[in-house]
This record gives sequence, structure tokens and C-alpha cells, in this order.
Amino acid sequence: QVQFVESGGGLVQAGGSLRLSCAASGSTFSSNQMGWYRQAPGKQRELVASIRGGGNTVYADSVKGRFTISRDNAENTVYLQMNSLKPEDTAVYYCNEPLRVLIRTASWGQGTQVTVSS
Repeated sequence: QVQFVESGGGLVQAGGSLRLSCAASGSTFSSNQMGWYRQAPGKQRELVASIRGGGNTVYADSVKGRFTISRDNAENTVYLQMNSLKPEDTAVYYCNEPLRVLIRTASWGQGTQVTVSS
């Protein structure tokens, strides 16, 4: 079974930065597209960034130019560098495989809380 462990969240002031990490196990990591999702209180979980095995990336408009997704296939880890954080970025952040999410077979980790104060 695929498992994800997210870390790196915290409390930061607006304009600050955080780097999230996600360690994956039980997956053919290097060949799979990976994504970072977030869920704010009262809102649906949304995909904010994804990266293919070869490194191609896609970002939601709300984070484009501020967030950078990357991966280390040797370490089965995906990262999310978040700069110029805004209060509206406050959410629990999760990683997962977009394909598994699409076909509703995804198992979610605990996520990591990001809180941005104004």
C-alpha cells in the first residue's frame, strides 16, 4: 500500500517561506506523477502543484510564480517550496498521486498544517 508522510508546515507571517517535504513508500515513485494538495477549513481539497516523473510541472494559478514543486527520486521524496506566502495559503497540505486521486483509490496521509498570519 502506498503511504505518504508530509512534514515542514508551521506558522509563518505573510511574505514568508516554508519548504514542505513528502516521503513516499510502497509506490513506483520515480515513474509516477506526484502532486501537492491543500484543504482549507470549509473548502474542498485542491491540487496546487504536480510534477511528472521526468520533471514537468504544473501549478494552480493561485500559486504560480510563488510555489515550486520538485522531487528526489533517489529518496522517494517530493518537495514544495512556498515563497511569498499569503493568508489565503493557510491550509493542511497533503501529497499524493493525482492518478490515484482521480480514480478514487488514493490513501491520504496526515498532512502538514500551514498557517500564514497577516
